[in-house]
Amino acid sequence: MIPNGTLTMARLDNEREHGRKISDHAEEIWGWASPAGKIRADRRAEYFSGLGNYKAGDKLLEIGCGTGLFTGKVYTATHADITAIDISEDLLDQARQKYNQCHFRVDDAMHLSFADSSFHGVYGSSILHHLDIEQAMKEIYRVLKPGGRTVFAEPNMLNPQILIQKNVPFIKKALGDSPDETAIVRWKMKSLMKALGFKNVRVFPYDFLHPYTPVPLISLIGFVGRTVERIPVLKEIAGSNIIYGEK
Repeated sequence: MIPNGTLTMARLDNEREHGRKISDHAEEIWGWASPAGKIRADRRAEYFSGLGNYKAGDKLLEIGCGTGLFTGKVYTATHADITAIDISEDLLDQARQKYNQCHFRVDDAMHLSFADSSFHGVYGSSILHHLDIEQAMKEIYRVLKPGGRTVFAEPNMLNPQILIQKNVPFIKKALGDSPDETAIVRWKMKSLMKALGFKNVRVFPYDFLHPYTPVPLISLIGFVGRTVERIPVLKEIAGSNIIYGEK
């Protein structure tokens, strides 16, 4: 049996190497650089700042900030005091160059270096599925202040493309995924958070706009997608899940 510490170090090494490989075109790999991707990013950031009800003066922690794309968007919307972490120094170098209003540092989301009850909010985009999710959520709960809110957006395992991408190794590699990443099953995530002590937990599917949607079709598909998000059963195959909870 391989010790847990060895598994954790291997996972972190994989993520550092992944960050190094993609750092010069990360936002393209992640789908945020296309016209549809930019619209998706704006909507996702609105969930972070709006659902989290973050405001100026709040101390926020962003997990897995990468190049700082969502750091900048959440700061612009809230003017909160944001500390953003990532395991990749290569990605953090880009974030620091773009957003000097925020604090960036290397840290391990599964073993956070911050004191208990340090933050009013913890949020992140497409990061939990890279981690030991239970361990990361324990740490997030620990560093939240009483009444603090956490918001994450993560890939939905019930989406057909994501199901294949996360579980077929050669496709996973071809599409730029790191070796350890997976996706979220929303009812399992909700159950885990409740077991860890989170209150008012909500985990719901959203987002049918693919990042590579042709520009002439963006408005139509965006409208149809938001309609399908309200239809039971069909909404379950959306591309992402929003995850919310309170301490």
